[in-house]
Amino acid sequence: MTDFQHRAGLIGVFAGHRVAANLFMVIMLISGAWALSALNIQFFPSFNLESISVRVAWPGASAEDIEDGVTNRLEETLRTGEHLREMTSTSTAGLSSITLTYETGTDMARALDRVQEDVALVRDLPADIEQPEITRITPYERVARLLIWHEKDPRALPELARRFERELLDRGVSRIQINGLGRQEIAIRFSIETLNETGMSVDRLGRQIAGLSAEAPAGNINRDTLSQQLRSADKIKKAKDYARLPLSLGGDTARLGDLAVVSRRARDNQTTLTYQGHPAVELQLSRIEGFDSLKSARIFDEWLADTVPTLPPGLGLRVYDQNWQYIAQRIGLLLENGFA
Repeated sequence: MTDFQHRAGLIGVFAGHRVAANLFMVIMLISGAWALSALNIQFFPSFNLESISVRVAWPGASAEDIEDGVTNRLEETLRTGEHLREMTSTSTAGLSSITLTYETGTDMARALDRVQEDVALVRDLPADIEQPEITRITPYERVARLLIWHEKDPRALPELARRFERELLDRGVSRIQINGLGRQEIAIRFSIETLNETGMSVDRLGRQIAGLSAEAPAGNINRDTLSQQLRSADKIKKAKDYARLPLSLGGDTARLGDLAVVSRRARDNQTTLTYQGHPAVELQLSRIEGFDSLKSARIFDEWLADTVPTLPPGLGLRVYDQNWQYIAQRIGLLLENGFA
């Protein structure tokens, strides 16, 4: 049988059995619809990042101190890791950041365990650094950015940003990154008169306060001014809790709040955001690999529709950098060309 006869025979089968032809067409349409619904919609193709991040915060330390006291010491230990292809580091004021990139096919769970063990074995790190953050780098794709500002009460921005973050995460957005809030610290200031009356030095008072607040990581003592700064990240979070700490002054005892001014403030050398002259906070919405970008966009749009009417006076929102719109435009273009 020739190819022409075979094709004619196949066409003849469908010509003689119209139900079979219609059924075949329906199966093709259903298969196409199923494949389209199962297709992950994203802007960039998926790719594996075989990298691990090591971040260590040392509040109050200069970039030079960070490099000498933290970054260099960690690098000496981490450079011996198996299948390590590249190691890069950045030392800035208050923060050491190291990125480890591994060869393709490396068992990343095992590599992560090895890095955690190696960091834990480094014994000569400064005593007042914060707990190292060791994580495997996960690829995220940005969906949109949301800028919020308050013309009447900028102090309400942190609470509003955290509230918006919780609501969006609860609705299904994969990841929210907040920029512009800045990290907080506890500042304790002693006057010259108080220091003279107590007969104690700034260093001695600082060590005593650090011992009383041992559950909270204490920072360095600022010797450039006549104030004692105690920086804390966790556990004891409120200035009033520090004010209640009892200090031993020879044979007497006094509360810290009676001797010094205790306050919470933003840390130095941090990036701040403003919009039209007003302090602002940015929320960056991202989707994790395997999650539909258009679905994340729908979640965001529904949240906006529910939230905007309830906003207090003076609060402004601006949505920008919406990557999902480019995806929708490309899909529309493909459909137009397909049916043209």
